[in-house]
Amino acid sequence: MNSMVDWPALIEGERERARPGRGRVHLVGAGPGDPELLTLRAVRLLAACDVVVYDHLVAPEVLDFVRPGAQRIYAGKERDHHTMPQGDINALLVRLAREGHHVVRLKGGDPFVFGRGGEELQELAAHGIECEVVPGITAACGVASYAGIPLTHRDHAQACLFVTGHLKDGTANLDWPALVRPRQTVVIYMGLSGLAQICRQLVAHGAPADRPAAVVAQGTLPGQRVVAGTLADLADRVAAAGLKSPCLTIVGEVVRLHDELARFGAAAAETGAAR
Repeated sequence: MNSMVDWPALIEGERERARPGRGRVHLVGAGPGDPELLTLRAVRLLAACDVVVYDHLVAPEVLDFVRPGAQRIYAGKERDHHTMPQGDINALLVRLAREGHHVVRLKGGDPFVFGRGGEELQELAAHGIECEVVPGITAACGVASYAGIPLTHRDHAQACLFVTGHLKDGTANLDWPALVRPRQTVVIYMGLSGLAQICRQLVAHGAPADRPAAVVAQGTLPGQRVVAGTLADLADRVAAAGLKSPCLTIVGEVVRLHDELARFGAAAAETGAAR
């Protein structure tokens, strides 16, 4: 960290902001994984909080910034296995704040991009809990950058859509006509388990079968892997590679640039991430 920054004073100032006997909650984005991508605000809050409630997608190295002695509560959600249902998480945040704690609710990526931050903020606001949202680098931006896949490009994509491949009711009933339009990039969160179905639906609704697509696993982390192909063969390539969650799927002509630009992605340069 910058030696010119008086971190102890900043952290102490953060702790002094708390109203005596009155708790507060910060919904903090942890970024896509690499702890170097944390915001300064996130680092300061982690070093000053009383309790951190963190998700499955938060890299262990990020937790190294948590103040020694602070309580750590895991509230991770994995496919078909929720350590703590969302309603229980909402109630936990309210209870901890009412007990007078300074709580950091730490989420992978950005709290407001498929992070259920809006739901939690609604619950806190309904109970009159003081709360602040601290943005984080969302997975789409961080992972694509580390994989050497620009999300927009004047020659290939003038728009970018973020969608989730796993909806609240367990289906992937997406707006397929909107997703197959040319000259755009589509980033699909949480779509690994339904990848074959997603690729088939995109082609069935008019996307060319040879449209480039890629899946990035463990994005921005030392174990990052990128499997690139087309809508016709991506699911088979991913299955053969044995990729595991967390993964992000990127569809669009910009994926063609992966071979050319991958060596300039931060993770590829530092860890040798391979296709």
